[in-house]
Amino acid sequence: MIKNEKIKIELTKEHYFALLKAVYLGNWMANTQRDGSPEDPHIQEYEEISDYIFSLAPQFGFEKYVDHDKVDGSRYFPTRFFEEKTDVDTLHEEYDEENFWDELFYKMSDRDFFREYSEKEISKMNLHERFEKEEPFREKWDKEINDHGIERLEIKENK
Repeated sequence: MIKNEKIKIELTKEHYFALLKAVYLGNWMANTQRDGSPEDPHIQEYEEISDYIFSLAPQFGFEKYVDHDKVDGSRYFPTRFFEEKTDVDTLHEEYDEENFWDELFYKMSDRDFFREYSEKEISKMNLHERFEKEEPFREKWDKEINDHGIERLEIKENK
């Protein structure tokens, strides 16, 4: 358990600005896919640190990057200016792009591997054997994605 004691950190404006973006990106990664409902709540620790770091923006001269409306209580939000004029949108796009290709590669490779081998067969494989048997599927999808992207991927109707 982490003690809730305060410490002092001194930051340059440049370091604070990098921290502001890093905290924004961390909260985005943790909570963007959650809708905030009781069934799918945001992770509070990320929202709280984001609000705190964003609340310090005026002390560093970065008011234009933060929106705080008294109606929102203690919530602080990035302004459109922040999202458009910093590199956070570019970083989002780069992350999403790379993550898409990685996920496609692994999901398709795993799908084909599990189609080829039964759970019983897989459970008998040691790690080295499993890796060797997965490799042809990894190679196939690595080549397919690198050579053709999504161009040849189709939905096949079951008949």
